[in-house]
Amino acid sequence: LQAKMLFLKGVENEQNGKLDEAIHFYRRAVQLVPDIEFRLYDASKLKPRERHEIDNSADDLEVGHDQEVDSGSEDDDDDDSDTDLLSHLQRLFSRSMCVCTPHHEQKATHISALPMEIILYILRWVVSSDLDLRSLEMCSHVCRGFYLCSRDPEIWRLACARVWGVNCGGLTPYESWRKMFIERPRLHFNGCYISKTTYVRSGENNFQDHFYRPWHVVEYYRYLRFFPEGLVLMLTTPDDPLSSLGQLRHRIPKNPAMLSGHYCLLEDRVVLVLHRQDSAVKMAVNNRNRGRRREGTQDLGEQTFHMELQIVTYRNRIHAQLVWQRYSVFTRFRNGQENTTTFDLPRNRYPPYWFSRVKSYTAESENPL
Repeated sequence: LQAKMLFLKGVENEQNGKLDEAIHFYRRAVQLVPDIEFRLYDASKLKPRERHEIDNSADDLEVGHDQEVDSGSEDDDDDDSDTDLLSHLQRLFSRSMCVCTPHHEQKATHISALPMEIILYILRWVVSSDLDLRSLEMCSHVCRGFYLCSRDPEIWRLACARVWGVNCGGLTPYESWRKMFIERPRLHFNGCYISKTTYVRSGENNFQDHFYRPWHVVEYYRYLRFFPEGLVLMLTTPDDPLSSLGQLRHRIPKNPAMLSGHYCLLEDRVVLVLHRQDSAVKMAVNNRNRGRRREGTQDLGEQTFHMELQIVTYRNRIHAQLVWQRYSVFTRFRNGQENTTTFDLPRNRYPPYWFSRVKSYTAESENPL
């Protein structure tokens, strides 16, 4: 009730031209009840029964009840208790049949003149083939109509199908496609996974002073960039993220030291198979054979890196961490010999990857969802 009175005071001040005071009352009302605007939206045009429901929900909040927006009465079977904000807005939209209304008078054609089908297609471009669902959520903050459009089940179904493919399955464990996309273990595509490794390495003894041994602090980064179609890029370099993230923007790497390959999602695990580029192999061979060639040296022919990482949620960061589970390298030499090396994974040498969003990765859309 207090939030309702504060919101009405804000409306009164806004009508009198006192915008600063109106914003002050709006903020206080939203702090008490975040969805107070939706509860009181156009209440004068609602039916007496619906107006009574909104007033009851405000009274319940005052005494401490936790109810959803526009919850129905207990003695009516038609209005279930699971009626939430989305259904309330859908009912309001069915009356106006307009995605949004211009706040000021427009001389040109306003976006509200577009039909719902065109708005949904524009939102598919917002999501794009890179699955930028964060931008879709930002569009839902514009107005009620955009909120409804951004909750379109078909958009979220296409996003889930693109992430999990044939393993997507049905909605049995989840309430909606959007819930599946949020709660099911998956990868993020609008940024890069970064792992920073730092350790101390001892140097050689000084020939003059045998008690002196220098120590070197070794610091380098591992970067992983995933694409929705199953492509993955990996870069290991001492350069910091500011100078390295731009190299992972495109699917075809220009850096010869970068590894490229494919990945596969298996429940909460992601399995990667990466290959070193031919130019990088030649460079490694040339560096190894520089100077006088030693007898018995085997030329490096092909290297394949096999990695298995676990998708972990840490605190409030959903699916933001990749923890090492397995790591091995398969090497095939030019003389036909083969070798497989399996690495131990100590925490200090193989710290987990942390996801970091990169704005430039989703600045453009090449194809719609």
